[in-house]
Amino acid sequence: MTNERKDIEARYKWDLSVIYPSETEFYADYAKAEKSIKAFSKYESIMCNSAKDLYNTLKSLTDLEALIDKLFHYASLNFSVETSNNAYQGLNAKVRNLAIEAGTATWFVEPYMLRIEEETMKTWISEYKRLGTFRRMIEKIMRRKNHTLSDECEKLMAKMENCIGVPNEVRNIFVNSDMRFGKIKDENGNSVELTDASYATYLMSGDRKVRKAAFTTLYKTYEQFGNTFGTMMNAKVKENATLAKVQNFEDALTASTYKDEVTPEIYNNLINSVNCSLSVLYDYYALKKEVLGLKELHLYDIYASLVGELDRKYTYEEAVEEVLNTVGVYGKEYAEALRAGLTEKGWVDVYPCRGKRGGAFSSGGPSTEPYILLNFTGTFDNVSTLAHEAGHSMHTWFSTHYNKPHNSAYTIFVAEVASTVNELLLLHRKLNECESDDEKLYILDQIMETYKGTLYRQTMFAEFEKDIHMLCEKGEPLTADLLSAKYYDLVKRYFGNDVVCDPQIAFEWMRIPHFYMNFYVYKYATCISAASAIVKRIETEGASYVKKYIDFLKCGDSCSPLESLLVAGIDMTKPEVVTDAIDDFANAIAQFREIYSKKKK
Repeated sequence: MTNERKDIEARYKWDLSVIYPSETEFYADYAKAEKSIKAFSKYESIMCNSAKDLYNTLKSLTDLEALIDKLFHYASLNFSVETSNNAYQGLNAKVRNLAIEAGTATWFVEPYMLRIEEETMKTWISEYKRLGTFRRMIEKIMRRKNHTLSDECEKLMAKMENCIGVPNEVRNIFVNSDMRFGKIKDENGNSVELTDASYATYLMSGDRKVRKAAFTTLYKTYEQFGNTFGTMMNAKVKENATLAKVQNFEDALTASTYKDEVTPEIYNNLINSVNCSLSVLYDYYALKKEVLGLKELHLYDIYASLVGELDRKYTYEEAVEEVLNTVGVYGKEYAEALRAGLTEKGWVDVYPCRGKRGGAFSSGGPSTEPYILLNFTGTFDNVSTLAHEAGHSMHTWFSTHYNKPHNSAYTIFVAEVASTVNELLLLHRKLNECESDDEKLYILDQIMETYKGTLYRQTMFAEFEKDIHMLCEKGEPLTADLLSAKYYDLVKRYFGNDVVCDPQIAFEWMRIPHFYMNFYVYKYATCISAASAIVKRIETEGASYVKKYIDFLKCGDSCSPLESLLVAGIDMTKPEVVTDAIDDFANAIAQFREIYSKKKK
């Protein structure tokens, strides 16, 4: 692994010149956006006069948003791989400020549109076909009528946008650029620097001493900054709760699910279903304790592979082929577009380096290619991560290719479906190709890890997020001690009696960036439930169902998230979607135990 970005070959880094060949072109578009912002006020007095005027307003608005989106991706992607680069920090801040200016200039569009009578709007859409291309956008705005404020308040909210989300920005800069975790000894006795990005790799080590050292060293550092993280978290949760009340929502959870076009019932049903099935998770940990041969299973042991001797290192090229072999089932269009992105078009920034953001993500829009950030170290987990992020990227690719730009951004509620479908299909393909029981155990271990990490762990996060928002909304200050105690109690319940809940885990909430994303984590759990159902149908129904799945990917934001999943035949209002996924987890545990028991005899 290299520590310096300059030492990485260009073919393993993003090609952001596709967005802008240089900053000259970036600033040209920046100036164009500034000009559009200044000129936008002309629509305030005319947008409600006729269907044509409303269309022109919405067209100018969405053109401006697309331009800012392009600027944003160029700035944020550069910043993501060089977070300590002050120039990129500045570029990122400039685009954020530009977006705030745009929001301030366009504040009137939604409240003014709500002045138009419903029957008038229907007539305009019917008689002026070009306005019909904005039907979905109009419908989404009209449903927010009860949560739209007075003109003066909406104008004020637009001006305050620059103050919203600051805790998340501070947290990301602090963790990725300023925090230092020290060094540990790796499996070979070498002294290596521990980072938030490399932590997961060491936690999966086959050497228990390495796992424990990574665990204790990382959280010792986080503990030192508990008051700082507590203050940031308290500020973010108060921000969510305050905005919800201002916008006439009962609470922050209701506001967030409303934006997802779902209800708190789906959120709460997920937590209830998982809590009713914690025995399955306990069974998994009992199995892990037995197979690892440990008298005590500690939290630093739970990511250790049960069949670590079969683990191997992959080159990036080998990882690409594994993913492409998996997605061939989707047909030529999907497979060829992904191959070009992963091998020719510079979609992926592959390797970790100093100052690069940890973890992985996919980002892109109608004005850019889909871009994937990895911190690839050659593990099978990295291969699975590539499959996951490729699922996001191809969801974006289909959404942007089959919809107008303003209808292309699929909603957050379905954002993790396509990615998790790819993960599960990869694992199922590898399981079917196994030539020995040892290989089957290895893949079953990965399947169990996927359900444990995505269905149960993310639901635990969702429960924590719900609980701390409820405390805040009751007026309870969210101190570091309170947050740590609450998190620790939750961990003990989710891990059961077969796992020693080391006290350091109380500080884990500090390292979870998704807690700053306003009820995002539950979507991982609902999405793996939907993905599990989709994979079953792909494997049992073949090409006839694959067409439905591809049609789902093409939906973008042309319909609600629940409606788009119905295109793929998945009804997320039914609790069976979650409980069936839990059954799949239980079946994987049973298969592993059966093969393992046979091998022991």
